[in-house]
Amino acid sequence: MPITDWPENERPREKLLAKGPAALSDSELLAIFIRTGVSGKTAIDLARDLLITHQGLRPLLEADQATFCLANGLGKAKYVQIHAALELGRRYLEASISRDNVLSSPTDTRDYLKARLRAYPYEVFACLFLDNRHRVICFEELFTGTIDGASVHPREVIRRALFHNAAAVIFAHNHPSGVAEPSQSDQHITRRLKEALALIDIRVLDHFIIGDSETVSFAERGLL
Repeated sequence: MPITDWPENERPREKLLAKGPAALSDSELLAIFIRTGVSGKTAIDLARDLLITHQGLRPLLEADQATFCLANGLGKAKYVQIHAALELGRRYLEASISRDNVLSSPTDTRDYLKARLRAYPYEVFACLFLDNRHRVICFEELFTGTIDGASVHPREVIRRALFHNAAAVIFAHNHPSGVAEPSQSDQHITRRLKEALALIDIRVLDHFIIGDSETVSFAERGLL
């Protein structure tokens, strides 16, 4: 039975309009992008098959173009649409911590850093540079590494902080393993960076570790 023959309150688009996007399942949201089904399958059937094949929403959204387009009913246009939507989401979060606003919401910061760093299959160390009112000057990915780690050089961090005339910084890096627990080396480099930056009166406000489902804050853990 085509979706157009379903009760109105069960159709994904109508359900979203009536109840909001949070009320929809992953397959229903994905079906809105797919739009049309194929012979014998609705768009929701296709969406469910995709989620099963890729073992979840995140692996599907992180699939490269060739893998994504292997599925029946998907092509370059769908790949482009979904990745455009993902980028809009990242830019929306970035707008919430723009320079026009004082960085006062740990939740916004956490969500933005997670959106920027979680998908990398290798470790990336990044920094938010802030002015003296804790407004964001810019976000920079400073170091990249293998799946096991990234080499962080305090001198380069200091150089970039001085370049941006930053008064404070927030560090972040991802753990490709998905486990956000701080390692001894994470704590050691954070102490080194904090000590080095203190010499030039730049404060370290936090260091976030991004995992799959959890983001750990050094400040909340009392590790700064």
